[in-house]
Amino acid sequence: MPSPVAEIPAAEPDLAAAHYAAKLAFETDCSDVHAAFAGAKVDFVLLDVRSAALFAQSHVPGAINLPHGKMTAHRMSEWARDTLFVVYCAGPHCNGADKAAFRLAKLGLRTKLMIGGMTGWADEGFAFESAAMAAE
Repeated sequence: MPSPVAEIPAAEPDLAAAHYAAKLAFETDCSDVHAAFAGAKVDFVLLDVRSAALFAQSHVPGAINLPHGKMTAHRMSEWARDTLFVVYCAGPHCNGADKAAFRLAKLGLRTKLMIGGMTGWADEGFAFESAAMAAE
């Protein structure tokens, strides 16, 4: 009798590779975002989709605040059509980033979700920024 882990057989390697390649096309993680900013290779726009008040209190350095409800075709036309947007919200308990990614995709824009959001960023031990800090 197999363990609960092996009870359902693992996917064949080629199917597993296809699955994870597809998954990585939709998401990135806090560590990769941090590494991009630390290495000065930022080839995406990082959007914090929480409220302006929460953004002012604390946010990921380099992020722009743009709640998903304000993502209109007119507003998004400020960026080139081939811009990659990375979106995040409070954390895994929040679907604001999913709503933002959906809205951006419906507008024909490329997007990835930063898994973990603010919670993931904190779990990694990365520093936050506040509106007061950004103004200095």
